[in-house]
Amino acid sequence: MQSISLQLDTSEIHSSLNTTVTSLIEQITPELPHATFVTDLAFIMIIGAVVTLAFFKIRQPLIIGYLFAGMLIGPLSPFWSWVLPEGGPSTDALGGVGILSNISALNLFAEIGVILLLFVIGIEFPYAKIKSIGRVAVGVGTLGLFLTLGVVFYAATALGLGFLDALFISAALSISSTAIIVKILEEMGRIKNESSILVLGILIVEDIIAVILISSLQSIALVGTVSIESVIIIALVASGLIVGTFTIGTRIIPPLIDKVAAAEHREILLLSVLGVCFGYALLANIVGLSVAIGAFLAGVLVAESKSAEVAKLLSSPIKDMFVAIFFISVGALMDVSELENYIFIAIALIAVATGMKFGGNLVGNIVFRQRRGKAIRSAFTLAAPRGEFSIVIVKVGVDIGAVSAFLFPLIGIISIVTAFISPFLVKAGDKIVPMLEKKDV
Repeated sequence: MQSISLQLDTSEIHSSLNTTVTSLIEQITPELPHATFVTDLAFIMIIGAVVTLAFFKIRQPLIIGYLFAGMLIGPLSPFWSWVLPEGGPSTDALGGVGILSNISALNLFAEIGVILLLFVIGIEFPYAKIKSIGRVAVGVGTLGLFLTLGVVFYAATALGLGFLDALFISAALSISSTAIIVKILEEMGRIKNESSILVLGILIVEDIIAVILISSLQSIALVGTVSIESVIIIALVASGLIVGTFTIGTRIIPPLIDKVAAAEHREILLLSVLGVCFGYALLANIVGLSVAIGAFLAGVLVAESKSAEVAKLLSSPIKDMFVAIFFISVGALMDVSELENYIFIAIALIAVATGMKFGGNLVGNIVFRQRRGKAIRSAFTLAAPRGEFSIVIVKVGVDIGAVSAFLFPLIGIISIVTAFISPFLVKAGDKIVPMLEKKDV
């Protein structure tokens, strides 16, 4: 009898909370249907600001605050599943409940965030810097990525995952997150460091390989074989776009930007540089590459102009807004309610992937004769974070029905945990390098 009474009391509490929260939201937005993106954006900005302020006060990376805010207000949040058991103000196609309702629109704005982030970072790296680390970045990035992929695939198979599940998750965990690493380096004020320049070069190489991997994995899942032709085509297209940027693009775009800047009108200059940014991202997308690669190359072109610093200052606030939306929307899509079902697999894969990524990049740096301090710092920076491409790779597999659905929340949890530990690994590298240098003296 006591058990039945307790169940009734719990049901009444849930019903009361459901009614109260729904009524409150309706009062806050009496003329705006909750399904509109405007309402979602308002909640993102308000709750995101409060949560990130709290994380700033406790001296944690803002990225973690963004992800936590997304998890708090997303449709898969365990909190809202408890408070609003009957669906509440938002019932998403993902089958959950929460404050946010229009996830597809959030994903669109998240992609804009990645484009703007890579564009502004590209402005920091003119052609001369990119050229200086090109060969090393290709070698270290390729070696570290495929060593990680092979070992993680073996580990995933040993943990009981099927062939395609293991193949997709190992590919996802072999790609470091450009967005997360760049944001961490920015927050720490290290984006212009020598080791950071090498890291960014490796990340661009990994992005190109990620595009090839996505095409190859789709071919394996649908046809059963790897399409060598598609791999060669993507590699040639990427090479063509990069070579064309550094030969033809550098002679056309920078002079045009300088002519626009001569008008001394900031709004026109802002529109012009954003036009270059999104135009190049569109070009990369049309030829089958990542929009992030196109945006980065656009930034490199703007960096060759005399107005690069002004362009960066004008576009940075817009970039900050959309990057925040990107990380919050990623957090919103993560289903942590079933964490206990795959926590062991997640921990094991994080340990293996982080260790192999560190080891693979360190070996690559040694093979290409990089200084020890630079090698260790870059290896620590690249070791942990998984993010945008990791999620995309797994999502492609889930969408075509090639892999198990649980891989998506699994990669989400791994992305959040690795994003959280990444700043600590970067700081660990800073502590270890001076210690090693003292021993050499």
